[in-house]
Amino acid sequence: MFKKKPGLIGMCAAAALCASVAVHAQTGATQSGTLGASGQTGAQGGSGTATATISSADRKIVTDLAMANMAEIEAGRTAQTKSQNDDVKKYAQQMIDDHTKALEEVRQLAQTKGVTLPSTLDRMHKAKADKLAALSGDAFDRAYMAQAGVADHKKTHGMLTRAQGRAKDPDIKALVTRMTPTVEQHLNAAQELHGKSRAMGSSGTATEKSGQ
Repeated sequence: MFKKKPGLIGMCAAAALCASVAVHAQTGATQSGTLGASGQTGAQGGSGTATATISSADRKIVTDLAMANMAEIEAGRTAQTKSQNDDVKKYAQQMIDDHTKALEEVRQLAQTKGVTLPSTLDRMHKAKADKLAALSGDAFDRAYMAQAGVADHKKTHGMLTRAQGRAKDPDIKALVTRMTPTVEQHLNAAQELHGKSRAMGSSGTATEKSGQ
C-alpha cells in the first residue's frame, strides 16, 4: 500500500485554489471592464443626447424668425409714435402684439435647441428702421405700410414657405406651421391698408387734390 504524502497533497490543493482564484479574478475583471465600457458608452450617449445640436439650416431658420419678429416690433413701435392715421396705428399695434407673442415662442424654442439669438437688429434691418424713423406724416404712413406691412411680410411668408419644406427638426417645423396663417393675415391687411393709405391722408380723409 502506498502512503499519501501530506505535503504533496497540500501543495496540489493550494495550486488548485490559486488557479481558481485567478480565474475568478480574471472573469471579474473582464465583467468589470465590460460594465465600465458600457457605462462609459451610456454616459457619452446621454451626454451626446443632452448636448445634441440642430442642423445649421434649422439654426438659421430660428435666427431668421427671431430677426423678422424683432423688426416688425421695432417698426410697429415707431409707427405708434410717428403716425397720425388711426388705421395705421391700429395695424401697428397688432404687429406689436402678434409679433411679440411670436418672438417669445421663437425664444423658448431657441432655448430648448441651444440656439443663441441676436438681441438687437442686424445692420440691414437697423438701416431700414432708421430710414423709416426719419419720415413723418403721410410719407411715413405710406413707407411703413409698403415696407414693414407689405414687403417685409411677403419676405417672411416666403421664408416660412421654404422653411416648411426644409426644416428637419419637428418642433421648428411645427412653429413655422403655426406662424404662417398669422403672417398671411398681416400681409393681406397690409396690402389693403397700403392701397387705402395712398388714397387717404394721415387724418383718414381722402386727399382729393387732383380733383381740385
